[in-house]
Amino acid sequence: MRSLSIGYEPMSNDSYSPITSLSAANGPATKALWAAPTADGALNATLTIPGSKSLTNRELVLAALAEGPSKLIAPLHSRDSERMIAGLTELGVTFTAVDGSGAFGPDLLVTPPDQLRSGGTVACGQAGTVMRFLPPVAGLVAGEVHFDADDNALHRPMGPMIRALRELGVDVDDAGRWSLPFSVRGHGHVRGGELDIDASTSSQFVSGLLLAASRFDVGMHLRHTGPRLPSVPHIDMTVEALQHRGVRVERPSPREWVVAAGPIRAKDIAVEPDLSNASPFLAAAMVAGGTVSITGWPLHSTQPGALLTEILPQMGARVHRRAGILTVTGRGILGANLDLSAAGELTPTLVALAALADAPSHFTGIGHLRLHETDRLAALANEINALGGEVTVLEDGLRIVPRPLRGGVWHTYHDHRMATTGAILGLAVPGIEIQDIETTAKTLPEFTALWQSMLEGGDATA
Repeated sequence: MRSLSIGYEPMSNDSYSPITSLSAANGPATKALWAAPTADGALNATLTIPGSKSLTNRELVLAALAEGPSKLIAPLHSRDSERMIAGLTELGVTFTAVDGSGAFGPDLLVTPPDQLRSGGTVACGQAGTVMRFLPPVAGLVAGEVHFDADDNALHRPMGPMIRALRELGVDVDDAGRWSLPFSVRGHGHVRGGELDIDASTSSQFVSGLLLAASRFDVGMHLRHTGPRLPSVPHIDMTVEALQHRGVRVERPSPREWVVAAGPIRAKDIAVEPDLSNASPFLAAAMVAGGTVSITGWPLHSTQPGALLTEILPQMGARVHRRAGILTVTGRGILGANLDLSAAGELTPTLVALAALADAPSHFTGIGHLRLHETDRLAALANEINALGGEVTVLEDGLRIVPRPLRGGVWHTYHDHRMATTGAILGLAVPGIEIQDIETTAKTLPEFTALWQSMLEGGDATA
């Protein structure tokens, strides 16, 4: 075993407003452009995708709160997971790299401290899971923990979490902003009990509270009071992860959860591949023709990406699963009307397909995407329309009318999924150049290598 070294240097704090000034959100002019490769013919590739970011960061938190050391097998190593590791390290958790058989980095041994440590700063970067999952953990600390983020992530909603922590008896000093940066001052324990929260802007508020709830004195009875609840599969993922570690969770109704107080079991956990990160590669088969296969596809998964097996056939693909390998065969792209409220993170990939389809598409249930790394609805419309497409932003979604597209610069707005969307379009549209392809390192540092391997055919892991 060897000590884990966090090698990621925080991104520069480029000044932009993702909501009000998308045209200024494209990063430094010196950013190198990546020429998106065009497919020369039908694809025939089998790929292995690194571990799920959502599962990795949930398991990192649970392992940090467990009653003993846990090993994470094949976790994701990316900017977001490194941010989580760095934040938990500030709280006194120890991480040790364990050489495993994975192609994308070592397994991790996570050792909780006897007592969580105060006095540090959690630098969230642009990681929503870090800024929403760790403040409840910091509430268990006897002392102060400061939270900050990149300038271009300070717009992300935090008010519901700040309000929830205060109602649970945790002191939060946010200087009246209801946003980052802020300081959490815990008293060494959190009483817990009944709590109402409006998580309409992000399901991560629910997951963040659930992850720490069994360590509260009396557990927690959490109720969502808002008009809608986006990305329910991510909450199901949290509940399943808790139950795997022996935490009792009940769900009296679709909008409430009861977590019993008690220990979190130390356990070795194998992390599934990131199914949402697989979506651009599967979509590539639909754009270029041929087949793309993803290994290690789970029989059951709470990841929103698991819904690809239902969604892609509606847009024209043939989808086949056998012996843990999911294969998509391209047969043309159909327009579709889809409610994506349970799978919002798949929207950028599906919008790329819709822009190349045979008929208009209408996607709903995704108004909350305005508050992700950028305003994804506006960003997708801006970039596709700039290439000659026709995308209209609606109150809760997008309408996409296929038009002939031309090459040009594709801006990413520091958003990894915007970058992969440009790559998908580039398969069919010569001359697309992607600004800041490196932003894919947020959840998939190997993206460009995997993309090239896919185009070259054969089996590939990096």
